[in-house]
Amino acid sequence: MCGMCELATAMEARSAPVFAATDGAPPKSAAPTHLEAQFAAAGPPEGVGRKGQRTLIKGGVVVTMDEAIGDFAVGDVLIEGGKILQVAASIDAPDAAVIDASGHIVVPGFIDTHHHQFETILRSALADAILINDGRPESANNYYESVLLKLSQVYRPEDVYINELFGSISHIDAGVTTAHDVSQIHHSPEHSDAAIAGLQAAGRRAVFGYFEGWGEATKYPGDAARLRAQYFSSGDQLLSMFMGGEIYLPGYEKAWEVGRELALPIALHVVGTFGMQPTFDALAAAGKFGRDCFFIHMTGMSEAGWKAAADAGAHVSISGPIEMHMRHGMPPIQKILDLGLSASLSSDVECTLSADMFTQMRGVLTLQRMLANELALQGKDYPKLMTSRDALKLATRGGAQGLKLDHVTGSLTPGKAADIVLLDANAINVAPLNNAVGAVVTLMDRSNVATVLCAGEVKKWRGAMVGYDIAKLRTELEASRDYVFAKAGFARDPVKA
Repeated sequence: MCGMCELATAMEARSAPVFAATDGAPPKSAAPTHLEAQFAAAGPPEGVGRKGQRTLIKGGVVVTMDEAIGDFAVGDVLIEGGKILQVAASIDAPDAAVIDASGHIVVPGFIDTHHHQFETILRSALADAILINDGRPESANNYYESVLLKLSQVYRPEDVYINELFGSISHIDAGVTTAHDVSQIHHSPEHSDAAIAGLQAAGRRAVFGYFEGWGEATKYPGDAARLRAQYFSSGDQLLSMFMGGEIYLPGYEKAWEVGRELALPIALHVVGTFGMQPTFDALAAAGKFGRDCFFIHMTGMSEAGWKAAADAGAHVSISGPIEMHMRHGMPPIQKILDLGLSASLSSDVECTLSADMFTQMRGVLTLQRMLANELALQGKDYPKLMTSRDALKLATRGGAQGLKLDHVTGSLTPGKAADIVLLDANAINVAPLNNAVGAVVTLMDRSNVATVLCAGEVKKWRGAMVGYDIAKLRTELEASRDYVFAKAGFARDPVKA
C-alpha cells in the first residue's frame, strides 16, 4: 500500500499510533529507482551509521566550522554510528569502513531555519508574486490570498504527508540535513499527525513548527500538549518542536502562553508590510522577549524593537532572496551584524524561489556587500564586508544555534551528530579548487552535493538518493497537486505566467 493510501486509512480510523516515532527510517516499502540502485550497488560501505560501526571519511578538504579544531587541506573524519569521534589531518582506523572523500569538500550539513514544506506542490506557482495584494493587476495572485487563504485551505492530511516527505527528501538532496518546518497547515489534529509522519519518514533532523490552522476542526494552539507528549517526549531523537506564535493573528497571546508552559521556543514571522511593528514594540516594552524567541524576517522593525530583541538574546532567521523578491522589506543583514544577534538563513517558500542554501548564502552575502560597497563608492564610512565564511557560518552553526541544536549539529565537532555533506570540488563548475569555503559559497549549487549523511546514515551517495522511490513519490506529489489546485479553483498552465 502506498504512503498516501496508508495515511488515508489511518485518518479514517483516527489511529494515532500510525504516526508514532519510527526512528526516522524511510518506509521499508520504498525501493530505489533503477539509477539509484546502480549507485547503491557500488555504494556506501555496509553498515554505515549502524550502532557500533566505525566509518572513516578520508582524504577530503575538511571545513569543520569549529574554530577550536580548524580546517584541513587534506583531512579525515571518523564517525561511529551516528556520532563524530575524531577530526584530524590523518586518522588511523584500520577497523573502519572507508568513504573516499578525495576531490571533495567535507562540511557540516546545511541548516534551513524556516521552510514551509507543506507548499512543495506549489513550486514555482507564484514565481512572480509579492506578499500582499497591492491592487495592481499583476498582483492578483499574491502569496497571502492565493496560498494562505485559498490553496492551503483545501489540503487533506494525505496532501500534508506527501508534501512534507517529498520536501524533506529534496532538502536532503541539496545537502540540508536539518530544517525548521514552519507548517501553517494544522486544520485538524489529523493534519498535524500527517505533518509529523512525513518528517519522520524522511529520516533527517527537523524541527516541527506547530503554527496555525484554519476551519472548525483546528485545535491550534490547544493540541500542542498532546503533540509534545506523543511525539517529542525524548530529547534524543531526530525531531524536536517549536511553537508558532504569529502576532498578526487574533489571540496570539494564548499560543505564547501554551508554548512557554510546555517549554517550547516561540517562533513567529515579523514583517513590517503586515503592520506588525506596533504589536512587536508593545511586546518589547512589556518585556515579553527572551532567548526562547525565534523571529523570522524582522523587516521594517523599529530601533526599540531591534534593541529589545538583541538584549533578550532572541534569534533572527533571514530569508534574503525571498524578502527582496516578495516585498517583505529590506533584508536586515546589516542590522543583525551591527547588533551581533544570533542569526541564520532560511529559504521560506518554494512557490516563489529555490529552497537550497547556496541561493541563500549568495543572496545575503552579495546584498550586504552591495550596500557596503555603495557607501564606499560614495566616499562614506562603510561596515566590514561579509566574507564567504560568514555566510557559511549562518548556514551551519548559526542555524544550529537558532534551532537550539548547537550541542547536536552545525559543525564537525567530536561528540556531535554525523550530519555531514561531501561536496564535489572536481565538478566542472568548481575545478580547479583554490579556496574551499569560497567555492562552496560563491560557485556551488545543489548539483555539487555528492554524498549526504544524516545522523551517520547515508541518504545520498555519489549524486543519487538512497532508499527512496523518487518516481513513485513524485507521482503521489503530482496527484496531490492536481487535487489541491482543482479543489481551490487555482488555474494551472505550465506555459503561461
